[in-house]
Amino acid sequence: MSAAWIPVLCLGVCLLLLLPEPAGSEGAVPIAITCFTRGLDIRKEKADVLCPGGCPLEEFSVFGNIVYASVSSICGAAIHRGVISNSGGPVRIYSLPGRENYSSVAANGIQSQTLSRWSASFTVTKGKSGTQEATGQAVSTARPAIGKRLKKTPEKKTGNKDCKADIAFLIDGSFNIGQRRFNLQKNFVGKVALMLGIGTEGPHVGLVQASEHPKIEFYLKNFTSAKDVLFAIKEVGFRGGNTNTGKALKHTAQKFFTADTGARKGIPKVVVVFIDGWPSDDIEEAGIVAREFGVNVFIVSVAKPIPEELGMVQDVAFVDKAVCRSNGFFSYYMPNWFGTTKYVKPLVQKLCTHEQMVCSKTCYNSVNIAFLIDGSSSVGESNFRLILEFVSNIAKIFEISDIGAKIAAVQFTYDQRTEFSFTDYSTKENVLAVIRSIRYMSGGTATGDAISFTVRNVFGPMRDSPNKNFLVIVTDGQSYDDVRGPAAAAHDAAK
Repeated sequence: MSAAWIPVLCLGVCLLLLLPEPAGSEGAVPIAITCFTRGLDIRKEKADVLCPGGCPLEEFSVFGNIVYASVSSICGAAIHRGVISNSGGPVRIYSLPGRENYSSVAANGIQSQTLSRWSASFTVTKGKSGTQEATGQAVSTARPAIGKRLKKTPEKKTGNKDCKADIAFLIDGSFNIGQRRFNLQKNFVGKVALMLGIGTEGPHVGLVQASEHPKIEFYLKNFTSAKDVLFAIKEVGFRGGNTNTGKALKHTAQKFFTADTGARKGIPKVVVVFIDGWPSDDIEEAGIVAREFGVNVFIVSVAKPIPEELGMVQDVAFVDKAVCRSNGFFSYYMPNWFGTTKYVKPLVQKLCTHEQMVCSKTCYNSVNIAFLIDGSSSVGESNFRLILEFVSNIAKIFEISDIGAKIAAVQFTYDQRTEFSFTDYSTKENVLAVIRSIRYMSGGTATGDAISFTVRNVFGPMRDSPNKNFLVIVTDGQSYDDVRGPAAAAHDAAK
């Protein structure tokens, strides 16, 4: 009987596990698998498999390093581990217990991903010498695993293309909800995820648990099939602690939706917050932060506080202050966690109604526009009024607010006058009113000086703004000073 040393944990010192080979395994023909066969698809403690060649490295899902979560691709893990190259070959897989904190490591062209917890693991070593090499397609002499035949790994599904959204489910993991209702909550989230139609070109989902401290259980990029998402939700463990929903929402808005974690450009960002009872901390500030980051916040509240409990609630209107808009669309109420199936479809319909995602960052709500208005003598009073009307018609198109689009105006002749800055007015009504009230200056035309003045005094204080900056110059003729230099400097300042 031979044996194989298999590394199962490396934390400063490597712990090795000696796994004996069962008698009669010599000369066994390896099982032919596909590029995307996962560890959990092999229901044996040890198996020899044959990976095909030419697998697309960028499409592998691999979680961990040395020890991999069983949801990982076997061939992807083998290439990541250096057991085989992308030309394929024999691999030996050993089943291991589940663990917490699978690490992310880049190796051999594959970037493995982090995973907080999974119920089963595996590791890989080189296959037995003398086994047949894989060449593109699985070899015809390979025989299936004993017992239940392996199902063919399906192609990655595109999903519901009519419901493109990047969604974070922020679940309640506090002592307030308890273990039993926590599991019912996970069941409901799983049903919602299943009905959404998750896929590569459809909605992507991740999950964050709110308790004493927020914990991102998995990111948008980790799973792009409903089956894998359901597995991942099932594996999430109850944490306990206070219901610090505000802290978790703020953390999610700031850290969850990045390109590195799978957020897609031009796709609505959504957080569905589940609250059983009421939050322990302030959620209003977190709602403001979420809106600033272009995140559409939905709140699903369950079991509202009874009159005797209202004294413990920091703010009874916490729902309206945290959601994207307090118009009823972004809030959802369920009386309890029992019989929730009937609530799944209405919530999914909301999450797929993109035209209602008004907190998403768009050109209309994430820009700073300064109008540089020519007030020289050549314009004249009547034409100046036409200019103001023109500026008003442009401004009214944008969604002006303290966290949305911002408008400023500067009038110039040889001198410059700031009519109002970006921070002076935060409503469309006030901006339009002040534009109409601008008084005509009259004088010469020094456009270059006016550009430099506006960049320095109007855009300068907005240096840290997440909005994109635009300068719109409205003038009727040639300037008496140089324009090219200040215009080039303005472009450089915007980089």
